Amino acid sequence: MKFSYSKASFIYIILLLPLFAAAQTGTSTNGSGSNAIPTAVPFLNISPDSRSGAMGDAGVALSPDVNANYWNPSKLAFLDSAANSVSLSYSPWLRHLVPDVSLSYVSFAHKLDSRNTIGASLRYFNLGSIQLVDANQNDQGTYRPSEFSFDASFARKFGNNFSLGLTMRYIHSNLSNQSFASGSSQQTKAGNAVAADVSMYHTNTYQQFGKDATFSYGLDISNIGSKVSYSDVGPSYFLPTNLKLGIANTLNIDEFNQITFAFDINKLLVPTPPIRDANGNVISGHEDNISVPAGIFGSFSDAPGGFSEEIKEISFSPGIEYIYDQQFAIRGGYFYENAAKGGRQYLTLGLGLKYDIYKFDFSYLAASQQSSPLANTLRFSLSVNFGARK
Repeated sequence: MKFSYSKASFIYIILLLPLFAAAQTGTSTNGSGSNAIPTAVPFLNISPDSRSGAMGDAGVALSPDVNANYWNPSKLAFLDSAANSVSLSYSPWLRHLVPDVSLSYVSFAHKLDSRNTIGASLRYFNLGSIQLVDANQNDQGTYRPSEFSFDASFARKFGNNFSLGLTMRYIHSNLSNQSFASGSSQQTKAGNAVAADVSMYHTNTYQQFGKDATFSYGLDISNIGSKVSYSDVGPSYFLPTNLKLGIANTLNIDEFNQITFAFDINKLLVPTPPIRDANGNVISGHEDNISVPAGIFGSFSDAPGGFSEEIKEISFSPGIEYIYDQQFAIRGGYFYENAAKGGRQYLTLGLGLKYDIYKFDFSYLAASQQSSPLANTLRFSLSVNFGARK
């Protein structure tokens, strides 16, 4: 059997190979161009919630909320001591290329005591439906590839200003289809992996311009884990192990007005593909068929172009948030990824509204419709804080 050759099918065919980039569209599933460093399951590094999504994808050091499960689980230790929180987020994805791809996210946090908090989250990436036909173009039904991850986190506060977090993750990537694999030299299967995140967070209050202010910084290293394979004899692919560093400064202008400036940087901790000759020998850079620990530590010095290329592998996320009376928020930000390493560059905007125990957040991604498959991406989030003060 074979696929019907629609625009969507080209993406799925490449995914099923799996090369994780659409040769016909030049786009990875996280929106980066085909020149980005390749990894398995890139959906793990798609920002799932609307608050940070509206701030240029900055969230490592923002004031804690339940979506810290994704950004920096150590922040969970600083949640309201009376709160049990849950958040639901949804985003249609790559709508300029395909009509039915989406990312869904649910996050939960429970405060055990004044120092310890547990969290859990589920990410589900729906890659839409594929129409299958045989060699005579007869309808053979549809297939819906998908990926998901389930996380469990623990965060503990040390003193009044510092916390550490640990997350365990199970990843399932079901991109293959037996009818597609039939007649192929190797049998495909779903990919599975386990991973861990380690994180830290520090926050401190002080006086700035004669006003109360809070300065915070954080670190999160995510997706440290096993490689993913889609066949018993085929190659294995690195998870998108990622280093996130962030700072945030919040100034309380008066009783009703508050403004926060945030800035994050990200770097993939996976090998940069070397330049090879026609025989496959490395002529520049380093061999990338290595172990996970070697890939992580070598990722800071393995680019074929040396230090100048390593710098290009860092993405930047500045963001700003204005809150009135802890009820209404306006947000903005910018995400920058070097054109030689994926090329995602876009403005983000968003709004937030809090009523009683409910909070609704919305974000909009503004990018060139001609050059970015992420243009006009929307995110929606709804959070509920049970047991906290109204």
